Amino acid sequence: MLKGISPLISPELLATLSRMGHGDEIVLADAHFPGESFNRNVLRADGLRIPDLLAAILPLFELDVYVPHPVVMMAAVEGDLPDPQVEHSYLNAIHKTNPEISSVERIDRFAFYERTKEAFAVVMTGETAKYGNILLKKGVTQII
Repeated sequence: MLKGISPLISPELLATLSRMGHGDEIVLADAHFPGESFNRNVLRADGLRIPDLLAAILPLFELDVYVPHPVVMMAAVEGDLPDPQVEHSYLNAIHKTNPEISSVERIDRFAFYERTKEAFAVVMTGETAKYGNILLKKGVTQII
């Protein structure tokens, strides 16, 4: 255990976050997501909810402020509606370290799958919320 790092972050996740460069993306996937089908670098965070994991990751992880949407979620398929509380809970966690992020971009399911193929890693969580997948784009760390 390290001081100042949430116990929710496994050694593998910490190493992955550290190895990522600016512009790299990481997917925090819900428990239903076919992570192994789209990316070879899959980490497990079974039992963890995505808002809790966001709260643990974002103090260590700079979001890319040079792109219009550093946070992306999967859009609902036609005829279905996402639960607005899911996005709201994610934004609450994001605002603790990134108050300037006012919205999340939603992209089509298949576009999300394509982004996942190119992502640095996929973290399979215990999140059970429908359309609970979220992608984060890493920015340049500002050392003060």
